[in-house]
Amino acid sequence: MSENKTVLAIIIPCYNEELVVKSTVETLLKVVEGIVTKGKISDKSYIYLIDDGSKDKTWDIIEDLHKTYGSKVKGTKFIRNYGNQKALIAGLLGVKEIGCDCVISIDADLQQDENAIETFIDEYHNGAEIVSGIRNDRKTDSFFKKYSALCFYRLMNLLGVKIPPNHSDFRLVSSKGLEILEKYSEEGLFLRGFFHEIGLKTAYVHFDVKPRALGCSKFNFFSLTSLALNGITAFSIVPLRIIAAIGFLTVLGSFLFALEVISEKYFLHNTPKGWATLVILLAFFGGLQIFCLGIIGEYLGQIFNEVKARPRYIKEKELI
Repeated sequence: MSENKTVLAIIIPCYNEELVVKSTVETLLKVVEGIVTKGKISDKSYIYLIDDGSKDKTWDIIEDLHKTYGSKVKGTKFIRNYGNQKALIAGLLGVKEIGCDCVISIDADLQQDENAIETFIDEYHNGAEIVSGIRNDRKTDSFFKKYSALCFYRLMNLLGVKIPPNHSDFRLVSSKGLEILEKYSEEGLFLRGFFHEIGLKTAYVHFDVKPRALGCSKFNFFSLTSLALNGITAFSIVPLRIIAAIGFLTVLGSFLFALEVISEKYFLHNTPKGWATLVILLAFFGGLQIFCLGIIGEYLGQIFNEVKARPRYIKEKELI
C-alpha cells in the first residue's frame, strides 16, 4: 500500500460511450493501481465519470461499475446533454467537492495515452500546478480536422490567446487550480484558454494518440465550430477591433472613391460608366457588413447567455 498522501481523481466525460466505458474504467484502474504500488499516489485515488445525457446504456454501465468497485468508481448523470466543456467543468468541480489533491481529465475512448498519467503525476510532484497534454501529431485525424485544428490554434495565437498547438483537454489540475476555477462563474468558459490565462506554474507532457478502438467520435463539424467560436469570443476582443479598423478603412476608401468620381465629372467631364464595378462593390461591402454583424452577434450571444445566469448543467443522479 502506498504511503503517499496524494489523492488523484481521474474524470471522464461520457456521451453515448456504452461500447468503451467499461473497458476504459478497468484499464484506468490498473494504471492507478500501478502508480499506487510505486508509492506516487494514495490508494484512495478514484475515477469520476460524467454522463453527459447519454441516450444509450452508458449510465447503467457506470452504476454497475460503481457496485463492483465501490468508492473507486464514482459518477454523475446530467438530465440532458450539455456538451463536453460543461461535462469537464462538472467533473472538475465535482471532485473538488468530494476531495482530491489533483485531477486528470481524459477522454472516454482512451485515444489519449493513459500511460502518460504517471508522467503527469511526476510533473505535479515537481511543483507544477497545471500539467497540459500536447499531442505529438495528428495522424489519427481526418484531413479536414487536422488542418482546421492547426488553423484554429494559429488564429487564437494571432488574437492574443497563447495556446500551444495540439493542446488537448488531457491535463492535470491541482487543488489550487480547482479553487480558482470555482471562482469563475461564466457560462461559456473555454478551459484550454482558462488554464493558460490564470498563470499557475505549468508543465507540458507530450503523448501519442491511438486510433479509436470502438464507436465513433462524438465531435462533428458543428460541435468543433461551436467550440472554436466559443474559445475566440471568450478570450479575445481582437475581432471587434478588426471590425472597427475595417469600418474605418472602408469609409476612407469610399471617401477617396467619391473624390475620384467628382474630379472626373467636374474637371475631366468624363462621367464614369462603371455600373458593373458599382454592383460588385455593393455586393462585396454588403457581404462584409453581414460578416461583421455575424461576429458582433457571436459576442452578443455570449452576453445574452451570461446575463441569463442559468446553471451550466443540472445533475440528475450522483454516485459517491
